Amino acid sequence: MTKENISAYFQQLQDAICQAVATADGQQSFHEDLWQHHSGGGGRSRVLQNGRVIEKGGVNFSAVQGQTSDALMKQMNLTERADYFATGVSIVMHPQSPMVPIIHMNVRYFEMSNGKFWFGGGIDLTPHYVVEEDARWFHQQLKTACDRHDTAYYPKFKTWADDYFYIPHRQETRGIGGIFFDYLSATTLPEKEQLFAFVQSVGESFAPIYTHFMLKNSELPFDDSHKDWQLVRRGRYAEFNLAWDRGTKFGLETGGRTESILMSLPPLARWEYNYQPTHDSLEAQTLGLLKKGIDWLR
Repeated sequence: MTKENISAYFQQLQDAICQAVATADGQQSFHEDLWQHHSGGGGRSRVLQNGRVIEKGGVNFSAVQGQTSDALMKQMNLTERADYFATGVSIVMHPQSPMVPIIHMNVRYFEMSNGKFWFGGGIDLTPHYVVEEDARWFHQQLKTACDRHDTAYYPKFKTWADDYFYIPHRQETRGIGGIFFDYLSATTLPEKEQLFAFVQSVGESFAPIYTHFMLKNSELPFDDSHKDWQLVRRGRYAEFNLAWDRGTKFGLETGGRTESILMSLPPLARWEYNYQPTHDSLEAQTLGLLKKGIDWLR
C-alpha cells in the first residue's frame, strides 16, 4: 500500500459522494476548481450552491507535500523535521432547510519522509433542531461502521468527538457529535491495511447517512422563526471552525488554498447579542442537548 494508492482512493471517494449528493439534491451539480499547492501537489475543490436541498456544500480532495514548518511541528507535536505528504477528503454541507442537519466529514492520511505515518478523520452531525430519533439513527450507523473493524472503536471515538467538537467559550458541543480519531498508526503492513479499511468504512458511510437526511427532512414545514434559529446555529458552527478547528489551522499554517479551507463556513449566519431562547421552546430544548457524554443509543 502506497501513498499514491491511498490518494487515488480518496479521489474515487470524492467522485462517489458528489454523485450521490447531487442526485439527492436534484437541482444543482458541483462546480470544480483545480488548484496547486505552493510546495507541491494540489487538489480538487467541488462546491454545490443554491440547490433544492443544499444551500452550500463542499466536497474537497487534496494531496499536498512540503517540508514541516516550525508552526506545523508545534501544532502537530512533531520533534523531528522532515518532508510530509498529506491527502484526504473534507466535506461540509449547509442545507436550505433548518430541518435538515449540517454535516461534516474528514478522512485523511499523513506520511513523513522519516517513515512515520498516520490516519485521521471523523464524521459529525450538527442539527439545527435536535431530534432524538434522528440522533439515535445517526449514531447507530457510525457504530455499525466501527464495529465491522473493532467494537472498541465506537465508544472510544465517540468520546473523542464529544471532546473535540466542543465550543469551550460557549460550554456546548457543536452538535450531537459522532466519531473522531487521529494519529492512528501501525507497525506492520497488515495492520496499516486494516486501519485503511476502517477509514474507508467511515468515508463510505457518508453518502448513505446524509442522503437519508436530505430525503427524509427536506420537505418538512418550517417558518421564519426556524430560519432565524438556523442562522444563529450557523454562527456557532462558524465560531468553532474559526477558533478551534485543527483542520482549519493546519490548512492556513501550510499555505493551503483559502477558498477551499473556508468552504466549511455557511453562506449566511447570525450573531445576536446575549441571545436567549424562550423557555421550553424547541430552541431551548436543542441547547439543552448540546452536551458531552450523551448516550444516544440508550
